[in-house]
Amino acid sequence: MAYITGFLLAVPNAKKDDYRKMAETTWAIFKDHGCLRICENWGADISDGKVTSFPMAVKLEKDETVVFSWMEWPDRATCDAGWEAMMKDPRMADMAPDTMPFDGMRMIWGGFEPLIWLD
Repeated sequence: MAYITGFLLAVPNAKKDDYRKMAETTWAIFKDHGCLRICENWGADISDGKVTSFPMAVKLEKDETVVFSWMEWPDRATCDAGWEAMMKDPRMADMAPDTMPFDGMRMIWGGFEPLIWLD
């Protein structure tokens, strides 16, 4: 059964191209370790909430945009093994937290088992 890793983060608007380049670069690494698909989504219609919202969840600051992303894996075992292998992959050495085009402390992520998958 497929397994999904989902992410929610805030990216400075001025770093949109840097984020795109980082995502494209890391795709090769994720793919080599079993990931089937990555979908990166730049916020276009994100509302502020009164109780909860995407902007509130990532503590969105002025001149930032919410990014919602997910990765599709064949199954959880492949995902778990893939993440472990990626942390040891020398290509990840250039991905130190201080080089990321976003604040990783405000990133939210988790793993999900699809409940309904309709095409």
